[in-house]
Order: sequence, then structure tokens, then C-alpha cells
Amino acid sequence: AAAERWGGVDVVVNNASAINLVSIADLPPKRYDLMLDINTRGTYLLTRAAIPHLRDSSHAHVLTLSPPLSTDPRWLRGHAAYTVSKMGMTMLTLGVAEDEREHGVGANCLWPRTLIATAAVQNLLGGEEAMTRSRRPELYADAAYAVITRPSRECTGRTLLCEDVLA
Repeated sequence: AAAERWGGVDVVVNNASAINLVSIADLPPKRYDLMLDINTRGTYLLTRAAIPHLRDSSHAHVLTLSPPLSTDPRWLRGHAAYTVSKMGMTMLTLGVAEDEREHGVGANCLWPRTLIATAAVQNLLGGEEAMTRSRRPELYADAAYAVITRPSRECTGRTLLCEDVLA
């Protein structure tokens, strides 16, 4: 519908995300399924639907808000299920970068080094105390803009940190 209404698709941003930072023992299966459905499956479905339109674009980008791949235990302890869902988003995006490279579709991941002041931080990750330690959402927006305005054939297959992009 977006391609029809605006004559094409140049950029897809995989932003929707479900979060539940609890251990595997404390996470109900339905909540696990929800995170995978929204985070990983959502990235897959949206990106897959957009690929034919992105191939027709001269400046095609997929930007997924997901972290660099890591097996560091600090990203697993207490929230392995959430981490799996977010890293799944990263793996899908890196796969798209390779699969669509010859078509000129750039696909990258972007993640902040520190907390960003969002509703999730406010409501789920620490309230006002966490918000005072968080950076403004404009940091993420500026970094995203910097990525999607780069030539898609030259900027693809990367997991980027907002602060590094802006530096």
C-alpha cells in the first residue's frame, strides 16, 4: 500500500519491538512468543514485503534497530529471550545485506551505546531515574538519518552504534 500510494519504497525501518527483561525461568511462553513474533518475525515480514519495491529504488535501505551480535554473558543473564529476539533481528538484516547486495539494497543495524529516553525506558526499564540517565531520542534519529543518506551500495552489512555513526 505504501509503494502504491507514494510511488515506491526507498527505506524500511524495523523499529517495532516487544521487551520483557526477565530470566528464562520467569518468562511465560506466550511472552516469549510475542517477543519473537514482534521483533524477529516482524523484521522478517516487513523486510520481505518491501524487497521487491526496494529493488526498484536507486537508494534502497533497510535499517533495523537492533544490537551488534555478541555472546558476552552480560547480554544474556536475566534476559536471554529478549536478547535472542533482538539478535535475530540483526541476523536477518545482515542476511538481507548479503542476499540483496547485487540489487543495491543496503541493510544495516543501528543501536545506541547508552539508554535512549523512550517510553520503554520510562515504563519498563527504570522510570524517572533511568530517564535522567538516558540520552535524547534525537541522537538515534540523527544517526539513522546519517545511515540512510549514505549510498546504499557502499553502506551495507554493518552493525553500527549511534555514537560511532555521528562521530
